[in-house]
Amino acid sequence: MSMLDQNDIDALLAASATEAEDTPTRPEKRLFSHNHTDNEQVEIRQYDFKRPERVSKDQMLALETLHEAFARNFGASLSGFLRTIVEVRVAACEQMTYGEFVAGLPNPTSYNLIQPDTLEGQMCLEVSPLIIYPIIDRLLGGTNQDLFIPQRPMTAIEQRLISTVMGRGLDALSEAWESVRPLQFEITATESNPQLVQIVPPNEVVMVIGLEVRMASRAGTMNLCIPYNVIEPVMEELSSQSWFAVNRTEQTQSTQERITRNIDQTGVEVAAVLAETTITLRDLNEMKPGDMIVTSTPSDTPATVMVGKEAKFQAGIGQHKGNRAIQIVRSIDPGQRRHVKLPKKK
Repeated sequence: MSMLDQNDIDALLAASATEAEDTPTRPEKRLFSHNHTDNEQVEIRQYDFKRPERVSKDQMLALETLHEAFARNFGASLSGFLRTIVEVRVAACEQMTYGEFVAGLPNPTSYNLIQPDTLEGQMCLEVSPLIIYPIIDRLLGGTNQDLFIPQRPMTAIEQRLISTVMGRGLDALSEAWESVRPLQFEITATESNPQLVQIVPPNEVVMVIGLEVRMASRAGTMNLCIPYNVIEPVMEELSSQSWFAVNRTEQTQSTQERITRNIDQTGVEVAAVLAETTITLRDLNEMKPGDMIVTSTPSDTPATVMVGKEAKFQAGIGQHKGNRAIQIVRSIDPGQRRHVKLPKKK
């Protein structure tokens, strides 16, 4: 066996160092395209093929603004229908795959398939049971206090009740989309398990508009899922410039009629105040049945009709067909004296 002496080892080390110096460095990455552009002026971003972005930021912004109008209209319509304040607002607007959307939904829930009349394909509107059952309880005359949210699919009666609410939601959705393209929406099917419904392949891109619904002390979510291939024919019209131009136009006649209709259905409290006075807490505590409260208001002074907390009319007190009634004498303007004597009967 031959052995290397120190001179041979030094020669090998020197040769290795020379080869390392002669080895060329890795060439710079180049970008090949039809347009000759400097690499430093080109923005290169990572692209995830599992979550493709097919909708631009301007179109997503326009889509969010459009459905903010839908949220306002739907909230106003529900407030008039349920006779209570209902707030609906857009909480999120993002694009994802249909599989990711379905995987994030609860089971059971209210999963409604929506068919636009002039577009191919279907959308879906998911409404959380956390807000569905408070709405049903309100429709049946409940107060939503200590309300139990059942973990089961809705019954046929519950679906019939909530279908009226969904119909108002579709009307508000049609009004919001009218600025882009006149569309009429119809619910074609309802399911409690979203996993059983597949309107598009799991890897298909969808736009999801997440909405938050609040009614008194209750709150829940709504999710409108719009597949890209459904609204692809109108995506060019969803540019930010055209949308903001629509926003600057005056209110249409249909919008004015809708606002008037919702105001007409709003309930207000009306009360007739005969007289007002002040007493001490001791007198109030010592009051017994049969005691009289003396006021400084003459008997011929008309009652003040209060609408909410505002004095609106002066009226006389009487009876009509055996029921207590008031007869409006005149209206009260802001800053006008409330107590004016009634005209004497001839």
